[in-house]
Amino acid sequence: METLSRNLRRRAKELDLSDAEVARRAGLSERRYGHYVAGTREPDFATFMRICEVLAVTPNDLLFPTRTAERLTPREIANMQVISAMSMMDEGRLSLAVKLICTLAEDQ
Repeated sequence: METLSRNLRRRAKELDLSDAEVARRAGLSERRYGHYVAGTREPDFATFMRICEVLAVTPNDLLFPTRTAERLTPREIANMQVISAMSMMDEGRLSLAVKLICTLAEDQ
């Protein structure tokens, strides 16, 4: 459990997300998510998969990380932040976000 809790904190920090924001995006109460971050409880499989989606990682990334924030490039971190945010959007907002990103990319 200690590895998972440490990696939950590390990954949220990489994405510049607070525990409260991760909990909200995963559909959890702050208290419940706090247990996972503190290492006092482990999430069930479905909850764990929702947390992985919010943090834009695979389960192996949280359980057996091979890369650290120090080795990630600013572009990689930004990409992960965008993926995490977009995973929580409804279809309308997601479509708008994609159009905006494509427009910005074409402007370069």
